[in-house]
Amino acid sequence: MDEEKYLLEMDNIVKTFPGVKALKGVNLKVKHGEIHALMGENGAGKSTLMKCLAGIHPPTSGTIIYDGKKQGQYTTAQALQMGISMIHQELSPILHRSIMENIWLGREPRNKFGLIDHQKMYVDSIEVLKEIDINEDPKTHMVELTVAKMQMIEIAKAISYDSKLIIMDEPTSALTEKEIKQLFGIMRRLKAQGKSIIYISHKLDEIYEVTDRVTVYRDGEYIGAEDTKDLPEDKMIKMMVGREVSELFPKTPCSIGDLMLEVENLSHRKFFKDVSFNVRKGEILGIAGLVGSGRTEVIESIFGIKQKLSGTVKIEGKEVDIKTPEDAISNHLAILTEDRRMSGIFPMLSVRLNMAIANIPKYLNGVGLIRNRELIRECNEYVKKIQVKTPSLMQKVENLSGGNQQKVLVARWLMTNPDILFLDEPTRGIDVGTKSEIHRLISQLAGEGKSIVMVSSELPEVMGMSDRIMVMHEGRVTAIVDNSEDLTQEELMSYATGTVAADV
Repeated sequence: MDEEKYLLEMDNIVKTFPGVKALKGVNLKVKHGEIHALMGENGAGKSTLMKCLAGIHPPTSGTIIYDGKKQGQYTTAQALQMGISMIHQELSPILHRSIMENIWLGREPRNKFGLIDHQKMYVDSIEVLKEIDINEDPKTHMVELTVAKMQMIEIAKAISYDSKLIIMDEPTSALTEKEIKQLFGIMRRLKAQGKSIIYISHKLDEIYEVTDRVTVYRDGEYIGAEDTKDLPEDKMIKMMVGREVSELFPKTPCSIGDLMLEVENLSHRKFFKDVSFNVRKGEILGIAGLVGSGRTEVIESIFGIKQKLSGTVKIEGKEVDIKTPEDAISNHLAILTEDRRMSGIFPMLSVRLNMAIANIPKYLNGVGLIRNRELIRECNEYVKKIQVKTPSLMQKVENLSGGNQQKVLVARWLMTNPDILFLDEPTRGIDVGTKSEIHRLISQLAGEGKSIVMVSSELPEVMGMSDRIMVMHEGRVTAIVDNSEDLTQEELMSYATGTVAADV
């Protein structure tokens, strides 16, 4: 009976890494033709369990029964042959290759001479892209796409395997609201075809909208599984974090001081035009807008990552000429980038080096050697202050959960002692408990007199944390509004879609 009911059974799965027991005998059962959510804080073991299932990390012990058969150890290639494909949380496209080369990598169609059949690959790619309503030319190089488009290509690639079981690890983290609805439509079609989907997301509204059942993990342990419709949100959160999370946006009133940053008529040749705003000491300015509105590009231009076309930037009333990130750091600016994997962490380096890398000159002695004692002391201070969960400072940062990687990046920039912090999607891919901790830290930094500019795609986050909100649409500022009790998400969305513009 169970063999007919369940496509997948994972029983008592244990996975240990050096110094870390990531999974402590966890269970998972997935039915045929269901969308099954995995929930838990960062570090709960969800992604590790899925990597065990996908053949990336063989479990230390435990049993996997898939499609009625008990499985021994297998590779990722064998998992794909079995009908298990995975969309990873951290994108890893081959940027300077085409969409179609990325989709069919390692399984390119061949002609009778054994050579790659580029025409067939092109036609097959169009068919796969059509399934998810993507109109990009398959010959387009990945580097030319937005992060959101790259994510959709990863989804297309997973679907192209025609798998019985598709694992989706944070697939909506970079998608617009329209693209998310598009993805949910694809998921429902796959379910109707009898395919099963394991869905990992920290967005509770998505879980309730699209999933049938939920399994919850905490600290590498199995907590329980229930039908989604029978699991109230407050109970789910308590199962995940082991406590009540009553204050997701712990914004405390701060004393707003003098002008710190002034941006006047900033323009880029491609992404935005005539952007003007200011930020005061102790203030959190939220920047809202749809993907492609120019939000990220504005702060990257101020920080010297992108070259501005025109406009002025003043810090404490003095005009500054920032051409490189080094110039920005020397002017006490810091930036937490949108994609921690592609432009944030150095995955193979230790936690200690990831934290110190933006401020290495501070720790050099007279002969160019690092003063390790001072560096270790400061790193340990920030690990404690920000509550980074790591076995040691020597742990490779790639072995930490996504939330803890994000905390390491926050620590990196705080160690430069900045006056102005740009935070681009600071809680993307982070669980509800860690999200609350990051928000508390942001509020605390504002209370210390730091000026915060926070870009976020989540309107509740922008409204929950900001003193003022700047909204952008197609590269232009459409509104700068005070965050008051009267402000609604609908009003912000009207500015973000360009249907209404306020006086700015």
